[in-house]
Amino acid sequence: MSHYLTKLLSTASTISLLLSWPGLANAEDYYRKTLGYRVEPETDPPSYVRNLSKTQFEQFRDVEWLDVGLEHRTRYEYRENDYRPTPTGNNSSTDFRPDPDNLWLLRTRAYLGVHDILDPLRFAVEFQDSRSYNGLYERNVSDVNEFELIQGYAELYFKDLLGHNRPLSIRAGRQHLELLDRRLIGNNQFRNTTNNFEGFRVRFGKKQNDWDLDTFAFQPIERLKYDFDRPDEDTWIYGGVLSLKQWSDYITIQPYFIGRKQNGDPTNPVSANRKPDLDIYAPGLRVYGLIGESGFDFDADINKQFGRSGVIDKKTGLQVMQQHDALAYSLELGYTFDLSWKPRASLYYGYGTGDKNSSDSANQRFDSFYGFNQPWSRNDYFSWDNIITPKARIEFTPYKDVRVDAGYNAFLLQSETDGWNRANLKDKSGKSGSFLGHEFDIRMRHKLNPYVDWSLSYARFEPGSFTRSFNDPVDGPFTDRASNFFFFEVSLNAFGDGKPSYKK
Repeated sequence: MSHYLTKLLSTASTISLLLSWPGLANAEDYYRKTLGYRVEPETDPPSYVRNLSKTQFEQFRDVEWLDVGLEHRTRYEYRENDYRPTPTGNNSSTDFRPDPDNLWLLRTRAYLGVHDILDPLRFAVEFQDSRSYNGLYERNVSDVNEFELIQGYAELYFKDLLGHNRPLSIRAGRQHLELLDRRLIGNNQFRNTTNNFEGFRVRFGKKQNDWDLDTFAFQPIERLKYDFDRPDEDTWIYGGVLSLKQWSDYITIQPYFIGRKQNGDPTNPVSANRKPDLDIYAPGLRVYGLIGESGFDFDADINKQFGRSGVIDKKTGLQVMQQHDALAYSLELGYTFDLSWKPRASLYYGYGTGDKNSSDSANQRFDSFYGFNQPWSRNDYFSWDNIITPKARIEFTPYKDVRVDAGYNAFLLQSETDGWNRANLKDKSGKSGSFLGHEFDIRMRHKLNPYVDWSLSYARFEPGSFTRSFNDPVDGPFTDRASNFFFFEVSLNAFGDGKPSYKK
């Protein structure tokens, strides 16, 4: 652990010094949100959290050093012909879920954060309780994680250490984070449970500055449905994101690096605990912004992966090391019309390589790390690996506090000899083709009042030629059937929207 922290601080300090020339002056409010669909990172602290001075409790209007949050979300899901495999007790996959499922998902989160009053010492804790009811299939760690600490960290925050209002922040403990466009590191906020990590995060500057550097070295947390979660002590994920925002009214530039190292256990006698060695390096570049004042916006990301990854032979139980060599990129182009409904139309193209030959000494399947899958599919069927997907989408606001979006997506395999991982379908011969299918989705969100938000959505996935080739009309899987997914959810925030009526 000390090795990773020392390496992290040394690299980050060097980059910070290189960026401290006079041309990069301190300034405020350089941060601009992306207009890309569902790729804006979650805020820190989380968006449901309020400063106590900005709640409806007027008696606390001067308590600016305390952040509080209490939120409950209830979601009803109806899924028919779900292509996600049924999880078993050891989290492996068996078959897809053909029978209609009526699932209730309940999630409660509570947050407490102290800042300023004890500076430079700050701390935060966040608890979450995630449960599911009425499901037809076995409960899994995507839905259930009862009474869990998802954040608990101490922070040293030096407000002006790098210049006026340019802080240095050092955090240690359990944390969750979202970086870049959330496709590689995300907390999966739509899901009922949360990705989180344990380790260190060092940040030079803050997002409002004209530049900031966010670095981290973490062990991922293994979610356990009914027991206290634990870190995966065999795995480290580390790296940094440099954000250059001097020209943020038009463009934000984010060169970044992410690495993952796993000390495997290929000879473990328990097959569920058997895992290979892994050492992957993933440099990348993301840019987003506006194209002048034309109404056009863009969000682009490219990532190249290299390193080594192990494969455990199912027959011999021995590990074979392969060269890891993968590529992925993502491009969204949008246009916002100058109309009262604020409609935005967008086109998207996503690409992630798959493995060309499972028998050779190279692995080309892109590793999506701990990414957020909702930008790929409302059904949650796809991630950033072995995929080619063009998309078209429209978003608009027909009434105040009402937002609607709808989209059409097509999905193809990048490598026909590799598989559709999240559906556990693979044809090594490549004779089944590449067309996975296409999906239509529509969603409406409404802020009912300062305390209540609700939304509903429908998505339909039509299988393509590759998917239909696995159909077994007698015993299943029944992969010639369309998949339907409907959900309705209500979120309650005990502290309102952060706009107290006594300040209006």
